Amino acid sequence: MPIKLSLSLFLLFLCTSLVSHAQTIPPAELICGKWKSAEKNLIVQVYKEGSKFSGKIIWYSDTGGKPMDYGTDKRNPDPKLRSRKILGMNVLHDMAYNASTNSWEDGVIYESKNGREWNASIYIDKNGMLKVKGYWHVKLIGKTMTFTRV
Repeated sequence: MPIKLSLSLFLLFLCTSLVSHAQTIPPAELICGKWKSAEKNLIVQVYKEGSKFSGKIIWYSDTGGKPMDYGTDKRNPDPKLRSRKILGMNVLHDMAYNASTNSWEDGVIYESKNGREWNASIYIDKNGMLKVKGYWHVKLIGKTMTFTRV
């Protein structure tokens, strides 16, 4: 078999395998993976935990020149948690997939800059951007953060 034909068949097989693999990911799990904030100062790893989804900080750049593992949750309202490291901290939890809206709802997001928890909802827009909205009881009023897949 000529080399060009072998290479073409291999590439065709590889492309077909990748497409079929991508189609096997359940819609609820499309949120899983690493996401970088639009400001490029934060990467969050989103993962499935039972039937819900959570996220933890795996990289950030708000340390004032100090190593990432230096930063602690110093503004947490619970004094016992103020010494926990920001790197590796869970900042998103209890997100439940809603198939009818193709979104993740009824979760909680933690903002370490001020030590507050907010209600959260998430969706992936038509451009593949992850949109995370933190709000206080009323979804119409809140702040949306945008992330791109890493």
